Amino acid sequence: MDDVLHLIGLANRAGALAVGEEPAGAACRAKACHLLLIAQDAAENTLRRARHFAETGQCLWLVLPYSREELGAVSGRRACALAALTDIGFACAAVRRLSQRDEERYGETARRLSEKAERAKRRREESRSHERNRRRGGKKPRPYVPTRVKRAQKES
Repeated sequence: MDDVLHLIGLANRAGALAVGEEPAGAACRAKACHLLLIAQDAAENTLRRARHFAETGQCLWLVLPYSREELGAVSGRRACALAALTDIGFACAAVRRLSQRDEERYGETARRLSEKAERAKRRREESRSHERNRRRGGKKPRPYVPTRVKRAQKES
């Protein structure tokens, strides 16, 4: 089996793949889709709708070098023309492997997706840092010193 198809199958088993036109469209509208995958023999109407989904959800899309039957086999269906990867890690890995084979066709998408992944990683780190600061209360509290002790320190 092809390594990209294997990766798509793993994403499906991990729950990171929305299979079919309606679930993929819903993932795009919810902005949960990172990469929209289209089979090479998908109908023109499906391709047009996929472009619209990707535009609406601001996600990247690719026409894969696989047929609907091959894509369907790894996604647990008889045939599948459209699928959405909802995990950025799976999406980056799939595009990276495709670009190793055909840099001219998939290289730009791989570059754009890796930039998106870097921005997402930075946002996650900032969010974690913010959450830690919020839990800690921002600054460290100064230790309490009774007034009596302060006066005694001034006098000596």
